[in-house]
Amino acid sequence: MRDAENIRALDEKRLIDWMGFIFYPQSPRYVHEKPTYLPKNCRRVGVFVNENILEILKKIDDYQLDGIQLHGNESPEFCSELKNARPGIFLIKAFSINKSAKNLFENTNAYENRCDYFLFDTATKGYGGSGKQFDWNILQAYHGSTPFLLSGGIKPESIKACSNFRHVKCVGIDLNSGFEIAPAFKDVEQISQFIQQLNS
Repeated sequence: MRDAENIRALDEKRLIDWMGFIFYPQSPRYVHEKPTYLPKNCRRVGVFVNENILEILKKIDDYQLDGIQLHGNESPEFCSELKNARPGIFLIKAFSINKSAKNLFENTNAYENRCDYFLFDTATKGYGGSGKQFDWNILQAYHGSTPFLLSGGIKPESIKACSNFRHVKCVGIDLNSGFEIAPAFKDVEQISQFIQQLNS
């Protein structure tokens, strides 16, 4: 998110745990300047794609980030270096999933004990934000120890699928493009209704 009043409206609902800020210039949701309001009731997560560690650390300080989401080709070693640079920050590593995700979870093995969470998203030509859902059944083949977030094309009509999805390591869902009025501008009431239905 990036619009100050949109951020405030959702933050004051006290329904979400984390709010994301995308620092990837090629994204239509890129945060080009610091909003005049930043969330106080939920944790702040900076999203980066193949960024250098010094720039990430600057954004951590400037935005008082609680977590980092890496959505590019960052190596396991990079994740360890970043974690060591800021031990108090939680780290999410995103992985793209397509129909032929046969060896995906072999790739995640190298990131075990280097990240706090994984995020499984739909494979695209770019880096996330496709608005498309992958076959969540693929995730039943995941047997790693790192908890994960479910992502990929979740929208208001996904409520039944989200409610029915079960995996011992799934700890949350990522709501983004399916709840937007415009890039980075969220429909606060739609999100509120969705979360309340999910929790009921």
